[in-house]
Amino acid sequence: MVSPASPRGRSWRQDGVAAQPTALVRMTDAGDLYISWRWTHDMAATGIGLVPQAQLTETLSALDDALPGEALGHALTAGAFASYESELALAERLARTFLPFGLAKQLYDLYRSGVRPHLRIQPSPRVAQVPWELLAPDPQVRLVEIADISLLAPVSVVHAAARPSRPWAATRHLPVVGVLDPRVPGFRADSGLGSVLGRMAADAPVARMVAGYAAEGRWRPAVQEPVEAFRRTDLDREWLGSALRAGAARLLYVGHVTAAAPGTGLSENAQLHLACTADTIGFAAPVRAHRPLSAKDLLLGSYGLDADTDRNVADPDPDPDPDAVPEPGRTRWPIPSRVALIACESGGDLRFGEALGLATAMIHGGAETVTAGRWTLPTDLAFHRLAGADPVARPLQDAVCAIDSAHEREDAVLAHNDWQRERLTAWRELRTIEHSPVLWGAFATISTV
Repeated sequence: MVSPASPRGRSWRQDGVAAQPTALVRMTDAGDLYISWRWTHDMAATGIGLVPQAQLTETLSALDDALPGEALGHALTAGAFASYESELALAERLARTFLPFGLAKQLYDLYRSGVRPHLRIQPSPRVAQVPWELLAPDPQVRLVEIADISLLAPVSVVHAAARPSRPWAATRHLPVVGVLDPRVPGFRADSGLGSVLGRMAADAPVARMVAGYAAEGRWRPAVQEPVEAFRRTDLDREWLGSALRAGAARLLYVGHVTAAAPGTGLSENAQLHLACTADTIGFAAPVRAHRPLSAKDLLLGSYGLDADTDRNVADPDPDPDPDAVPEPGRTRWPIPSRVALIACESGGDLRFGEALGLATAMIHGGAETVTAGRWTLPTDLAFHRLAGADPVARPLQDAVCAIDSAHEREDAVLAHNDWQRERLTAWRELRTIEHSPVLWGAFATISTV
């Protein structure tokens, strides 16, 4: 491979109809890692690869050392994502480990023919944080430059009998429900669950985005000035349910997610932090003056809640309603066709054998497309204070706007990948920390269509 410059190019033709070649890539943990793939246009074009456990462990250890976490400063200043050269070396190592030779050859043949296929990847829990887009089969080529890439949603969820259908074509004209940096009760702006976007100005990128929707009458909650959309205290689960039931094309959430630890096996305990107070009814335990909205809430609604589980045991409901009828999560919070969860490890449920976290809950509730984060996201303030980024750079705000724009496009996966290709070009040319995939490489789009 010598140059990634070709566009999507011509499409494969099957029975006289243009169709993008698509490969379904699935992975299985069994000590070693097994990778299988098949092409939907040619059922005979299949393959299988194996990653020995020792190689898998060493590569994942190198990736883990590069990812942001509690050691955010290390990731931004000394880890593999801190410089272009070290990130490229990691990307080449990831390709050697996770891109089977047979699949790489098929991709290269398509690339030489001017065709960019679609890889729909279903990672195993152990490799769920691998940024597939960044894999470098050649120093001059990344996987996202020769293929469009999305993640497969769990089949059992996609084909669940009770799962609602909300096709994008039928709902795209509806409002955008936005939850932007909600004020979490009991937490100051500079605390652990404080502001992720910082003080907002009317000319900031995300504020201008809101202004555009507000001018069209498509933004919920309705605002007179765009800055009114941020750090609100009224965006709790009741408001969210009401806004979604009124009809929505999309849900855009920017804030905090507390991911469940993979070792617990309880992916449904992942939590979305809204403006809910501690006396709100729900499955998650209160945190100070706040009760998070868990994936379990979104999945079950009020089923299984009683006076001892919906509140503190020491403070049961003094007047429970004996005639109350349980309401499933999919009707209490009818999820729109497209959802963006821009928060730390918001797609963390893919790290579980039983994926029932926030991203899966959104699909269970009706979403066709969900964009979520694989790992901790550095804020703009972190880029400035810890890594010395250009003071005018707003990497996180730019990412919010780019993902929002991608979700407005007909092909959200293509638009998302196009944005990542643009970011990669900037990273390759400018090589400054604000362009590093430490942020934009974290996002993956899960698609059911």
